[in-house]
Amino acid sequence: MKSSKKWWIGLGIVLSYIFIVGFFFTNKMMYIKKKTDEDILDREVKDGHYDQKKYDAYRKQDISIPSSFGYYIKGHLIEPNETNRYIIICHGVTMNRFNSVKYMNIFLERGFNVLLYDHRRHGESGGKTTSYGHYEKFDLQAVVGWLKEYVGEDLTLGIHGESMGAVTTLLYGSMVEDGADFYIADCPFADLEEQLRYRLKIEFRLPAFLVMPIAKAFLKLRDGYTFRDVSPIQVIDRIHKPILFVHSKDDDYIPLQSSELLFEKKIGLKKLYVAEKGTHAMSYTENREQYEKIIDEFLEEVNGIKN
Repeated sequence: MKSSKKWWIGLGIVLSYIFIVGFFFTNKMMYIKKKTDEDILDREVKDGHYDQKKYDAYRKQDISIPSSFGYYIKGHLIEPNETNRYIIICHGVTMNRFNSVKYMNIFLERGFNVLLYDHRRHGESGGKTTSYGHYEKFDLQAVVGWLKEYVGEDLTLGIHGESMGAVTTLLYGSMVEDGADFYIADCPFADLEEQLRYRLKIEFRLPAFLVMPIAKAFLKLRDGYTFRDVSPIQVIDRIHKPILFVHSKDDDYIPLQSSELLFEKKIGLKKLYVAEKGTHAMSYTENREQYEKIIDEFLEEVNGIKN
């Protein structure tokens, strides 16, 4: 009788552990805490990237694009230039389109028009969960489709992504042959599972074997995808269009090795810029002149586009 009671107690402890770990870690992923508009704008203004009056003065239109998942993707199309050259900019996790304005400025100065948008569950866009590029890549596909219909097929199109936006960009690029003419991936991770293992060690000091098998199962049940679905390293060789990889040498969130692995496996025209200064997603902020120089070199290699 006593051994039977101990067995049930032990089973209860194990089941409790599984449910607590499963819900805790998948909640942190799916409902990651986002930065407020005020926090994002304060930082961008402080870093000299955002001027409200200047932004308001641009000729632009609000966009609202239906997602295949039943919500609307919100953003701005900024068109001060008479051109068929456009770039779509994808922000990182916890951010919104205003974090992309710094990159917008680079491309406006180089004669592009720019589409900024909010990922699902960020900014003004709909969507209940964050999936680190899985569902986001389909939204990006909808954004590209909308822009091509609006401008016409005869356009030169680039996509720039930062962090999760870079992962989204690469996953999207692996889906379609005729997506964009070039891609810029700033500080992507190479594989979601490996990135989570790394963050578990850094943030929680937990061995991955205590968490990852449970998190995998709960993520599939709760949000319908697997870690393998968010693995740019598994699909990078499907992208035949040119890619510029950017990563800070001292990135404190996603190691430089991620971009190095992706660069090594990429087939065809590719370029890797390792920024000497800056932590995660700060390559441009801390290395502006060199960042723009690399952009110019890449654009000239891709299309003969000169500043």
